[in-house]
Amino acid sequence: MVDLTDRQLHILRVIIEEYIDTAMPVASETLDKKYNLGVSPATIRNEMVRLTTGGYLKQPHTSAGRTPTPMALKFYVDRLMKPKELSVSDEVSVKQKIWDHRKKMDELLREATRTLAKQTKTMSLAATAEGDFFTSGIGNILEMPEFYDIDVTKHLLDTLDEADFWWKINSVYAGEDEALHILLGDELGGHFLNNCGAIFVSFQSQDHQGAIGVIGPSRMNYSRLVPVVRYMGNLINDLAKYW
Repeated sequence: MVDLTDRQLHILRVIIEEYIDTAMPVASETLDKKYNLGVSPATIRNEMVRLTTGGYLKQPHTSAGRTPTPMALKFYVDRLMKPKELSVSDEVSVKQKIWDHRKKMDELLREATRTLAKQTKTMSLAATAEGDFFTSGIGNILEMPEFYDIDVTKHLLDTLDEADFWWKINSVYAGEDEALHILLGDELGGHFLNNCGAIFVSFQSQDHQGAIGVIGPSRMNYSRLVPVVRYMGNLINDLAKYW
C-alpha cells in the first residue's frame, strides 16, 4: 500500500463518496466542477493517475472515469469514513420492532433481519452456529445497478441456500475483540462476489452463537449502515439473556 499525501487522501475520499452516491465512474471534470478541491484540473488528473498506479483506483474500459478498488474501499472504511450517528428515533423504532420477540431466538432473528433490511434498504441475513439462517430484503438489491448482472445476482442468491457459507465467513473472526466486521471483494470468496460488500456483527448467549448483518454492492453507504448494524448487534446481545 502506497503512502498518500493529504491532498491524495482528500481526492480519494471525494471520489469514493461520489461513487457511493452515483454508482458511476468518477471523472476528473466532475471533481473539478462539483467539489472545491483548491487545485487545477490538471493536478486532479495527475493525482488520479498516481492513485491508480498505487492500486486505489481502476479505470473501466468503457469509461474515462475511475472507480475505487476494494483496497481503496477498505482503506476508506478503516481510515477516512466518518460514521453518522444513529438517531434516537431510529433506535427506538428498531427496538420496538423486535422487543416482543425477545424470548425466542428464531422469532427475534427473523424479525431482526426484516427490520434491518427495511432500515438499510439492502439485503440482510443472520446465521447461527446451530445452522439457523434467516434473510430478508432480496428485492432491495435488485434495484441496485451492480445486480443488473444476472450472473452476480444468481451467485449471491445461490449462497442463500448455504447457511454454512456465511457462518464460515463469520467464524474466521470468532474470538476477536471487535464484534463488527466489514468484508469486501475477495474476502467474501468467489469471483462473482468481488463487487459485493458485507457488514456483520457477532452476538452470543450462554447457549447460542451467531451473526447478523447486511450485504450489498461494495459501494454501500458504510457511514450510514455501520451504526445501524452495530446497534442491532448490541441490541441482540442484550436480549440474548432471555434465550
